[in-house]
Amino acid sequence: MSTFSGLNTATTALWAQRRALDVTGQNISNVNTEGYSRQRVDLQAIGGSVVPAFYSTSNGIGAGVNADDVIRIRDLFLEGRAHVEHGNTAQLTAEAEALEAVESAFREPGNTGIQSLLSDMWDGWGDVHNAPDTDAARAQVLQQTEALVGGLRFASDSLNAQWNQTSENLAVLVKDVNAAATTIADLNQAIQRATQSGFPANDLADRRDVLVMKLADQVGATVRQGKDGMVDVQVGGIGLVSGAASSRIAVAGSAGMGGTGTDPVKLVTAVGGYTLTTGGTAAGQLSALNDLFPTYQQELDALASGLATMINDVHDDGFDKLGDPGGALFETSDGSATFTAANIRVAITDPRRIAASTIGGGPNTDNTNADNIAKLRTLTDGPDADYRKSVVRLGVEASVANRNLEIQSVIATQIDAARESVAGVNIDEEMTNMLSYQHAYSAAGRLITAIDEMLDKLINGTGRVGL
Repeated sequence: MSTFSGLNTATTALWAQRRALDVTGQNISNVNTEGYSRQRVDLQAIGGSVVPAFYSTSNGIGAGVNADDVIRIRDLFLEGRAHVEHGNTAQLTAEAEALEAVESAFREPGNTGIQSLLSDMWDGWGDVHNAPDTDAARAQVLQQTEALVGGLRFASDSLNAQWNQTSENLAVLVKDVNAAATTIADLNQAIQRATQSGFPANDLADRRDVLVMKLADQVGATVRQGKDGMVDVQVGGIGLVSGAASSRIAVAGSAGMGGTGTDPVKLVTAVGGYTLTTGGTAAGQLSALNDLFPTYQQELDALASGLATMINDVHDDGFDKLGDPGGALFETSDGSATFTAANIRVAITDPRRIAASTIGGGPNTDNTNADNIAKLRTLTDGPDADYRKSVVRLGVEASVANRNLEIQSVIATQIDAARESVAGVNIDEEMTNMLSYQHAYSAAGRLITAIDEMLDKLINGTGRVGL
């Protein structure tokens, strides 16, 4: 090797260290950028030629350093774990929020909850039993019954509103998923072209990974690595993004809560209508739409139906203050034969029509029938008991859901911390690298100075005798 080859070696060192400093500056600049993965210059020694020239051979020292490749620091295993754990966390979050909405609809425990309204109504029948000759007690029990009916309707309307809101949220989520899938496919194509052309695609890959994590949160998406830097995104084993092509999904099934028993809400492929097994937020919302809200709506309707039927049977057997048959206390607002929480209403408005007596044929102050109705609250298999069981189960389910969410959140946080330790930018580490590259750059410059002095001596000082 000639003496001048040392200048080339030093020049590659200057270029490599300057490039490493540039990458370090890029890392520092993006320390707070969402989804940014730290980068490193892949320094590779340029070895000596292993093939001898015709008249000379390499001395094996080498020709400097190569810094053409900038690698993106990422752990694929941790990324895959993060997709799974983020999907699980999002699903549990959606389920916990749905249970909280049901608790809000029932307003339990509280003074305005159905249990409190039931208790007030039964107490009102006790007051009628104690004072059957006063219209005040009869008017009060009518008002308390109206309040109970209003509470049942409010709870039913709240559940329906929550169902409709969740259905709308799912539709918005599907649109967002389709848009993200299209963008990921476009980024895949851009990354492929950049990779094949030898251009860097690290920033494009960061943008794509942010979208992939978003899909993991929304529908439990998973990733499979492809060629030329591309990825395939799958949901429940069905491809959502395959290379540079994306598929669309849609919401199918019942448009109302009443039809979910025979036609449940589901996510399907827009082409072919194949049902997707989703995770993430979508799975939690589907569970609420098809199971949680309908189940508690059915139990609320069962309470209204059981209560109306039970009281009507006893009230119909009694006689009012004027001695006339009591008739039905409750009726349906739509004329149907089946009572629900939405259609139940009080059939009488005149307090004198309250059938507190078991004696007919004329005015009387008998209180036996009022006592019979008041005692209905003590039935172990009555609507009251069933409602209390429902409320207890709701509380247990909400407590378990919140506890599971807390545990899952800890797991997801640990995985994110592990990912951040690998892919995140550490300012202290970058400052250390910056100083290292700076000193290496200075040393390479000093090497050029030394070679320059050697060449000056060789060119200008060699062969000059007597000077």
